Amino acid sequence: MKTTDLLVKCLEREGVQFIFGIPGEENLDFVESLRNSNIKLILTRHEQAAGFMAATVGRLTGRVGVSLATLGPGATNFVTSAAYALLGGMPVLFITGQKPIRANKQGRFQIVDIVRMMEPVTKFTEQIVDGNNVPHLVRECFRLARAEKPGPVHLELPEDIAAEKVDREPFTVTSVVPPGASHSAICKAAEMIQDAERPLLLIASACNRNESSGALLDFVERTGIYFFSTQMGKGAVDERHARSLGTAALSDQDYLHCAIERADLIINVGHDVSEKPPFLMQRGGQTVIHISYFPAEMDDVYFPQHEVIGCTTTNMHMLADAIEPSSSWDFDYFERVRGEIEKHVFTEKADADEFPNVPQRIVADLRQAMPDNGILSLDNGMYKIWFARNYQAHEPNTVLLDNALATMGAGLPAAIAAKIVHPDRKVVAICGDGGFMMNSQEMETAVRLELDLVVIVLRDNGYGMIKWKQAGAGFPDFGLDFGNPDFIKYAESYGARGVRIERTGQLALELQSAFTKGGVCLIEVPVDYSENEAVFLEALKQKTCII
Repeated sequence: MKTTDLLVKCLEREGVQFIFGIPGEENLDFVESLRNSNIKLILTRHEQAAGFMAATVGRLTGRVGVSLATLGPGATNFVTSAAYALLGGMPVLFITGQKPIRANKQGRFQIVDIVRMMEPVTKFTEQIVDGNNVPHLVRECFRLARAEKPGPVHLELPEDIAAEKVDREPFTVTSVVPPGASHSAICKAAEMIQDAERPLLLIASACNRNESSGALLDFVERTGIYFFSTQMGKGAVDERHARSLGTAALSDQDYLHCAIERADLIINVGHDVSEKPPFLMQRGGQTVIHISYFPAEMDDVYFPQHEVIGCTTTNMHMLADAIEPSSSWDFDYFERVRGEIEKHVFTEKADADEFPNVPQRIVADLRQAMPDNGILSLDNGMYKIWFARNYQAHEPNTVLLDNALATMGAGLPAAIAAKIVHPDRKVVAICGDGGFMMNSQEMETAVRLELDLVVIVLRDNGYGMIKWKQAGAGFPDFGLDFGNPDFIKYAESYGARGVRIERTGQLALELQSAFTKGGVCLIEVPVDYSENEAVFLEALKQKTCII
């Protein structure tokens, strides 16, 4: 067989179902090999979007997503999505083409050193110089991509190597069961927790990718310890739980941070230094136990006093077994904070009648319309903070947001991938008008795939989050406004439906209508971001933690 036939067989052996991307002439042997494969090639309209889709498949399934591009500009367009996967802990294989390496007659045309370019944003990158190397390279890529911390890998396949004859077979797929922590590490952690007065559990990003939800819930139920999550840990345990204090959407000053400041011990499970921290450690402050697959990376704001390393699911079960609820624990203050959060975060302005809609009402309408297992895919903008803070996630991986690279343009592609992975679940993309336009061409991809997908575009005609930061710094409003197309006509030009919200209360009705009718539906929602200043710059500064 030729090299690309073998490559496809290796990908099939690894369980690959989809490849997202845009082929070029250097990929044509690979495309021909895919033609008779059970792997579905999903053509996208931009390589960056293809990378976001493949990374989201990895994020939702734990299996390695795959994305394809040609050489030169096709490959360079992968950089942002590779960085997205690297910081976000998403397993994905990027495959790029290249000119022939043995008899290239086109000089340096379109040639960039892609392998070297991908080094800083991948866990592994290599050019395939011999087709017989494909089996071990693919197996190594998939092993590395899935190993903690998961992330992107890259293979470059030159055109002449792709077509050459080979005599190899795919490797057997193997898996490794990670060990639990040592008995002494578990016992020390249990002793520290039992000796604390106000222990608090922090659920971070790795908990949403390691299927540790059941173990975390078991720990909370058996100990009664209160918990909160980071943005990317959101939903690992149902936020309706009586011990939930919600999500740390801000790094400080929120109602939740009153509880963090009062805690004398924080049990930090699944922490990732790439995610924006939900609190900053202070010398002489709280004691922190780090529970993760890998050791902590020490810096000025994170220096845990004890570490429990290994499979988090196993370790949380062992820790729950080792702890007896202590009579010295005092959770009265946490319960009072929970009441303040319910009042000021989940309830306040949730039924506001103002138009344009305030963020609190938009979040409340979405939460009411979405089933427990419905998936929100958030792009990056001011609304991400509002949804992270005010939207209660009921199940793991039902709020897809990026709090690591925090790139704009990923919301719509990630939603498309989520719908492909979970065709039976409701999926809604939440985008600002700025982020939406960065990959809005993928509306055609969603329509072509005949997906049932709702795309909400929050329109404020400017870069809202930067405006908030600009105001917070005391600078005048300058340089952040732009114009927009007619989003309804824009959606219709792709064959989707378009709806413009013109009164408060209409959003909830249009969401139900979109779910019922199916197909791709864009809903334009004017948003009033004056609440950013009212809540985050004024109300939170005036709050007191003496509850």
